[in-house]
Amino acid sequence: MNYQQLHPWEMTPAEARQIQNELRNQVISQDRFGDIKTVAGVDLGFKKDIACASVVVLSFPDLQLIDGALVESPVSFPYIPGLLSFRETPPLLKAFDQLNTEPDLIIADGQGIAHPRRFGIASHLGLILDRPTIGCAKSRLWGKHEQPKNEAGSLEYLYDKDEIIGAAVRTRSNINVVYVSVGHRISLDSAIRLTLACCRRYRLPETTRYAHQAAAGQISLPQKQIEAEEQLTLF
Repeated sequence: MNYQQLHPWEMTPAEARQIQNELRNQVISQDRFGDIKTVAGVDLGFKKDIACASVVVLSFPDLQLIDGALVESPVSFPYIPGLLSFRETPPLLKAFDQLNTEPDLIIADGQGIAHPRRFGIASHLGLILDRPTIGCAKSRLWGKHEQPKNEAGSLEYLYDKDEIIGAAVRTRSNINVVYVSVGHRISLDSAIRLTLACCRRYRLPETTRYAHQAAAGQISLPQKQIEAEEQLTLF
């Protein structure tokens, strides 16, 4: 996949925060997409400072695994809450670059604009790849909300003061919520609808589940590809 090089990746945390504040204004919170026939999920596993980045592509709406890629790559940016995209995006871009299928939609296991600077990993990926993206996180990073009802499909909006920045969504009855937010080129209503459409039997979207299983080596990908840095010795 082609993508834009919006900025260098070697930077300080202060510089990273400045980039987030600059790029947040480019995020589009409206539906700018056509038919969704494929949807991608991403996940990363870490062994010290080595990332195993996984990208999977599923058909939509039947959610069958049709493509995927794995990349093993060293990372240098430190683990800092609110700046995880600067640690995780470079390996993910290498994995996206190896796909045979360009997805119509990406669901990231992380935040979109439900972020203190309105620019989490879903927004970062969406802007760089110029693809509709959704943030679907397992935990809340920012904002407050009431508890949704226990039925599947129930939700409460996530607020930062008077601003709606996402939603706490119950994807299955009587289980913990996920946090859905706009990544890029999508509205919150569509992000919620498409996230629910990707949740079949479990709390998390099938895209996230497949990506996690691929990163952990629990499933084989249709077009399994592993790229390692030449100087890197694994295991």
